[in-house]
Amino acid sequence: MQYQNEKAKILLQSGLFKNLDEKLFATILDKMNQETWVRNRSVPAQELYDRLHIIISGRLQVAQINPETGRMVTLFLLAPGDAFDILQLLTGTPCQGVMHARDDLDLLTLGMDEMRELISMHPEINRSFLPYLGQQMRTLSNLAGDLALHDTETRLAHLIMRHVDGKDPHHHHLTLINDLSHEALAEMIGSVRAVVNRQLQHWQQQGIVALDHGHIEVKRLKALLDRAKSHPITAPVNNTP
Repeated sequence: MQYQNEKAKILLQSGLFKNLDEKLFATILDKMNQETWVRNRSVPAQELYDRLHIIISGRLQVAQINPETGRMVTLFLLAPGDAFDILQLLTGTPCQGVMHARDDLDLLTLGMDEMRELISMHPEINRSFLPYLGQQMRTLSNLAGDLALHDTETRLAHLIMRHVDGKDPHHHHLTLINDLSHEALAEMIGSVRAVVNRQLQHWQQQGIVALDHGHIEVKRLKALLDRAKSHPITAPVNNTP
């Protein structure tokens, strides 16, 4: 079926499954079930310990929340081809935090025990899973470094630079984060909406970015790079086909 083929295409282009041979991939795909989440649905990570979820369409925010203050920090913004939660698959223990659907989500799911059994029977799966897990760990390392070492302007510059679409050298639009609210952007850099809004407005006055109904376009890429103060910028996990 065309719909099934589209799912397979997305999975094969993701970092999780692209190195698998056709027979093993078909075996895994046949075991998966379909699941949908509506936009803005939030689920505690502890409730998802028994199934691995792979995103087919939509974006999912993985966040930690301070129960006393309500402050939130985004650990990952996952896209089609990404999975949650790989750490639970490896450790066998529920993780903390909350999963929040930024869009309507189309998912494929597989029981954690079934996935562990497949990995045990087919160690070659690790050729895809281990690099993917390493990229997620790098994303967390970058976030920790930004929060500990850099000011808000630098953190916001890093976030935007990581998501600049480099296909058009004259128009630097953003991927994945382009339509997020200033509050959502603040959650991704450990700040608050008012500070992010003020910084973006300042950059717009300087001609560095253009803001249009929640969308951001980078007008002066070098100037934004300067705001990042030459600190290394590492691309995030992004498996969008």
